[in-house]
Amino acid sequence: MKWCVVIPTYNNEITLENVIRDVLLVTKDVIVIDDGSTDNTHLILRKFQAITVISHSPNKGKGYALRRGFKTAYLQGFTHAITLDSDGQHYASDINAFVRCIDVNPDCLVVGSRTLPEEKLTKGSGFANRFSNFWFQFTAGIQLPDTQSGFRLYPLHLLHGMRFFTTKYEFELEILVRSAWRGICINSQPIRVYYPPPEERISHYRPIKDFIRIGLLNTLLVLIALLYVKPFSFLKYLKKESVAEFLKKHILHTNDSVAKTTLSVMFGVFMGIAPIWGYQLITAIALAYLFRLNKFIVIVAANISIPPLIPFILYLSFLTGGWILNSNTNVNFNTDISFGYLKDHFFQYVLGSVVFAIVAAICFGLLSFLLLKLVRRKNALTH
Repeated sequence: MKWCVVIPTYNNEITLENVIRDVLLVTKDVIVIDDGSTDNTHLILRKFQAITVISHSPNKGKGYALRRGFKTAYLQGFTHAITLDSDGQHYASDINAFVRCIDVNPDCLVVGSRTLPEEKLTKGSGFANRFSNFWFQFTAGIQLPDTQSGFRLYPLHLLHGMRFFTTKYEFELEILVRSAWRGICINSQPIRVYYPPPEERISHYRPIKDFIRIGLLNTLLVLIALLYVKPFSFLKYLKKESVAEFLKKHILHTNDSVAKTTLSVMFGVFMGIAPIWGYQLITAIALAYLFRLNKFIVIVAANISIPPLIPFILYLSFLTGGWILNSNTNVNFNTDISFGYLKDHFFQYVLGSVVFAIVAAICFGLLSFLLLKLVRRKNALTH
């Protein structure tokens, strides 16, 4: 395994030289990306003949700079890249802690976790970090204490070939989430951080513009997670277990209470029948997270609307609506049931589907509740 240090920089002439000198005390393998600086950065970099310098103009963003740095490092034969910022906030001596992480698990992406007390962060920084941590956990399913830290260790040999679409500050969030989706291990490493007095700080982070960009990226990642990643990951997981093993592990013998498991079944069935075709599973997963239900059970129960059962669900929903409204229920199952026919009798179908979904949810819930009580009582007696 070979590792190097990648430093993106933009108009940090005050701190850049000291940062590079401190890093050179740890390693001689250093790549600096000058992201279109307009100050004296180019003069400072001329002092260091032994390092690799990449320059481009105009400024294209931290994400673009990191991507160029990673590509260069990979082509030079490095398997890992340790990134740190050029504003002097990071301690170069902490690089050794990341190197030890390579020895423990060379296939992990490691994010530095700043140990600065929360009260020393600005209100904006504290909120942005909590905001980023929450959405990362939602989309990737991994809890990290500091997703905005730029001090990181990247396993280039696992990231090679990935195509990224962001170029600014939000890149560091994109690469985290997509690495998690790719199955790459992600851990955190405590690091120290130095925040100079406010009057001495140099930051190119634009609170409004960059926060909006990160927010838009989070929205896109959430949609991808709900539409593709989580459903397919779940189906892939299901294939590894038989139906009987799945039922035992996630329903009959789960650590969840009987009430939570029953509510998960009921909610899944309701969402599977609810008249929001095309959005049933997405909505079910999102609300399952919100209500802290068993997501596996919700997804399985929501699949009551699999293609072979859809005509029966539509037919029974329409009949239920006709019974409530005391209107036409003389519909032919083989010839009349279609989305076009239901469009012409929209209110009857919507009302009927909601009522039918509630009734079906209650029936499946009662059945699940009784079965769970019976099985768990039997297990308690045998143990």
